[in-house]
Amino acid sequence: MIIELKNINKTYTGNQPLHVLKGIDLQVDKGEFISILGASGSGKSTLLNILGILDTYDTGEYHLAGRLIKDLSERDAAAYRNTLIGFVFQSFNLINFKTAVENVELPLFYQGVSRRKRHALAMEYLDKMGLLDWADHYPNEMSGGQKQRVAIARALITHPQLILADEPTGALDSKTSEEVMNLLSTLNREENVTLVVVTHDLKVASKAQRSIHISDGLIVND
Repeated sequence: MIIELKNINKTYTGNQPLHVLKGIDLQVDKGEFISILGASGSGKSTLLNILGILDTYDTGEYHLAGRLIKDLSERDAAAYRNTLIGFVFQSFNLINFKTAVENVELPLFYQGVSRRKRHALAMEYLDKMGLLDWADHYPNEMSGGQKQRVAIARALITHPQLILADEPTGALDSKTSEEVMNLLSTLNREENVTLVVVTHDLKVASKAQRSIHISDGLIVND
């Protein structure tokens, strides 16, 4: 098992405290492909941020690949993110002044991999995505689908155990969405990468082996 959540609660404090997650229990096996569905404000993005160690939880337990994720220093959280998790975002989160290959190399730079090795690996992953000819292009020279493929290559380059995708097709047309989801499905199947996709799109969710519906901070259907 790669993800185990036990009774996870999260409240945002402010003028009016907001209890966003209300006792979430979730288990995800290694190599599984799950989708998390929910309307805006349901808690799905908060859940994804906790899974990605981008946000903390108040009470409960979160185990990732057998490790308790709780009260981590920012340095330890960053180290876990950089070795265990790959992220794919709706807005691609590419660095505009870096080329495709430089964007893909970035996680390896933070791991201290040599320049020559990270460049070779980045080219290999761009080739897997069908983007070898675009290696020296900047994000503003690419289509949405190409940018998302660069983002997927960047997410995969560290061989993460878990890929978290937040509305990965939200900025894409329906044909490109289908291509990106087919690509993610293939990677899940062939490379046994655990994939968690947060979406509000039923068509995207249907690609997963298992769909989890979240409403008002609770899992209502699994």
